[in-house]
Amino acid sequence: MTPLPDEPAADLPTVAPRLRDLRTRSGLTLEAAAARVGLSPAHLSRLETGRRTPSLPMLLALARTYGTTVSDLLGEAAPERDPIVRASHMEPQRAGGWTYWRAGGSGRAMQALRLHVPPEAGGQAELVRIHPGEEWLYVTSGRLRLTLGGSTHLLDPGDAAHFDSLTPHRIAAASRGGADLLFMHTLLQSGATELCLGGAAPTRRDMP
Repeated sequence: MTPLPDEPAADLPTVAPRLRDLRTRSGLTLEAAAARVGLSPAHLSRLETGRRTPSLPMLLALARTYGTTVSDLLGEAAPERDPIVRASHMEPQRAGGWTYWRAGGSGRAMQALRLHVPPEAGGQAELVRIHPGEEWLYVTSGRLRLTLGGSTHLLDPGDAAHFDSLTPHRIAAASRGGADLLFMHTLLQSGATELCLGGAAPTRRDMP
C-alpha cells in the first residue's frame, strides 16, 4: 500500500483532536494505543496532529480500541437513544452455558446485564479473567462463588461486589439451582468491544 503523504488532512478536520482526546481519556499512552491498532507510534502521532489522513480500516481499528464508533470519531451527531429497556425486549441469549439478558443500551461504555449462572458451567466456571475496566454485580437469587486474586467469597442474595477487572477473577454458581445476578461492567479501556460473555472459547480473556 502506498504511504499517505505527511500533510494536513483538510477533509477530516475533527478527527485529529478527537483521536488524541479519546486516547487520553482511555488512559493509553501513544505507544500502547499504537500497538493495539497495529501502527507505529510515529504514525499514530501524525494522525493525532492532522498530518496524516486515517483510512477507513484505521478508523475502524481506532474506534474498536477506544470503545466508540466511526461516526463518533468523525464528530457526527449520534441519534437520540431511548433510555428505557423494556422487559419484552430483553431476549435471553446463551454463551458458554450462561444465560444473559441485555438490560442496558448498546454502544455505551457501560454494559448492564441480567445473568443466570448454572450450577455446572463447564469451562466458564474455571476461566480466570483479567482485562481493563470495572465490574459490579448483585446477587438476586442462589449463591455465587466469586474469586478475586487469591481470595474466594461466597455471595448470598442481596450481596454485591464491585472490583477492578485487572484483578484476576472467576465467577461460578455455588448453589444447586445456579445463581441469578445483575451485572455491570465497563470495557472502555479494553480492546474488546464484544459483550463480555460473547463467545465461549476458553482461551479468551476479555470476559467478566
